[in-house]
Amino acid sequence: MANTNTESRIKIFSTKTGVNVVQSPIKAQILSILKEGGMSGSQIVSSTKRSKSTISAHLQDLEDAGIIDWVIDPDDRRRKIYYINSKFLGDLSSTREIENDVNDLLEEYVVQSEDPFNFFRFMFRAIRVALLDEGINIDPILHNAGVKVGKTFYKKLKGQDVNELARNIALFWETNKLGNIQIKSMNPIIIQAYDCFECEDLPQLGRPACAFDSGLLEGVFSNYYGQEVEAEETKCYAQGDDFCQFVIKPLKSKE
Repeated sequence: MANTNTESRIKIFSTKTGVNVVQSPIKAQILSILKEGGMSGSQIVSSTKRSKSTISAHLQDLEDAGIIDWVIDPDDRRRKIYYINSKFLGDLSSTREIENDVNDLLEEYVVQSEDPFNFFRFMFRAIRVALLDEGINIDPILHNAGVKVGKTFYKKLKGQDVNELARNIALFWETNKLGNIQIKSMNPIIIQAYDCFECEDLPQLGRPACAFDSGLLEGVFSNYYGQEVEAEETKCYAQGDDFCQFVIKPLKSKE
């Protein structure tokens, strides 16, 4: 099923002063651009194809709300570089992202299950599907939770080198019934997950859906490398692929 344009969604951010809801499509467009890294006001004007006065007003609103901040451009002290200074919690949409009936999901996987693990596994998915059915995307929250879990479990997973770490991650996945992990490459690190706990039985969303798993991998490898990394999900059951795939790479600078 086609995705709802992310710039048309109502976005929810957590700032130092509390939760802030962004409903303006222009502000959402600006935040989508800044998600890729810091940019100057003129660069944002060029990317959005809006007037300088319009972008300046929206940037000021976002700054006042504590969602973005800025630093002086080291290459040109007359310019400000804007960046996101808050945590993205999720978004809301007036359009349903899925067509599956939650009752069908419960009947197929939960009611008929006699395995306690499968019961809680599918209850988790049922809750997520119910939220998607209401147009509520909690992927950023799941991702942040995964990062915390990954950083917490790193002490148990670390090895003498990255190869041993990768083997320990595969064993961790299998032991905790998260799925079957295969390491396809070490440079760059490419991890494939089969029988994925998080998404294998989700409806087809047309996009990657393993927010918790990608966060967990980011937490583990960030601790190993001593710097923030990104676990980019390039394949996923939820977008019609035969497995989920994550590519570990350095996180783009926000400034």
